[in-house]
Amino acid sequence: MDFRLLNDFQRDFPLCPAPFAELAARLGVAESAVLRGLEQLRREGKISRVGAVFAPKRIGASTLAAMAVPPEKLGVVAEAVNRFPEVNHNYEREHRYNLWFVVTAGSEGRLQAALGAIEQAAGYPILKLPLVREYHIDLGFALDGKGEKIRPAARAETFAAPSPLDELERRLVMALQEGLPLFIRPFQVLASRVGCAESEVLERISRWCEEGVIKRFGVVVRHRELGYTANAMLVQDIPDERVGELGEALAREPGVTLCYQRPRVAPDWPYNLFCMIHGQARGEVEAKIAELRARLGLTDCAHDVLFSLTRFKQTGARYA
Repeated sequence: MDFRLLNDFQRDFPLCPAPFAELAARLGVAESAVLRGLEQLRREGKISRVGAVFAPKRIGASTLAAMAVPPEKLGVVAEAVNRFPEVNHNYEREHRYNLWFVVTAGSEGRLQAALGAIEQAAGYPILKLPLVREYHIDLGFALDGKGEKIRPAARAETFAAPSPLDELERRLVMALQEGLPLFIRPFQVLASRVGCAESEVLERISRWCEEGVIKRFGVVVRHRELGYTANAMLVQDIPDERVGELGEALAREPGVTLCYQRPRVAPDWPYNLFCMIHGQARGEVEAKIAELRARLGLTDCAHDVLFSLTRFKQTGARYA
């Protein structure tokens, strides 16, 4: 049962008053067994939550950021960065820019204020790499080796300014940031926190899923605890006229879990196409990268491979 909870319900989670009863019916077990199983997986660190993964730039503002920190000071600086609630992922990677983190906020102004405060607290300049175009951002993992099954069709997305949230939507986003309560009627619990009817919560979440504001709703797994310990960010300098074509091609690859365009920042950062490749062994990931670059004709494009080392922080994004 645990495997199916982890693998089958990372997306297409039932949006109905009693979703865990629906999962139980599909699995042929009691609802209480599903709730106990999810709670145990959460305690073991294999899942971070059950709930919404919001699409970047559809609500609030966010950016990928990096710092070049002397290795002997990395732990102290990472701890200073972690103190900011706007930081939701913070990793050491193999590169001169060795500290990489994601910052989210409710607005562009609040994002810039947070970046300024982080820079001041850390004592090192931040390399800011906001999203330009998305080709594939999902973070679902097919644990049964059938990667194509849970991958949506690759499509490039550019972004307009997000629509402002009304007060009820803002409260709902805040409630969803913590994940779905593991109770028989979880959306009713959310509704009581937000101050509206259960049906309105379900309607808004369903609409956000249809509109792409919520990228997926379901079990959010933690890849390292599930054996995906070799994780590399492949960055490449792609000619501007080809970045769309190659971004979409990479996004269709089963081994690629993220793919997006970000700006070059001269003279320090020459790369404009990023993708994440997760695997169970470093050699497996290195071979996949070499095969992809050869097959797609990318061997003449400058590139770098930044393997993840230390995970300093991994939480859900906070927009409110």
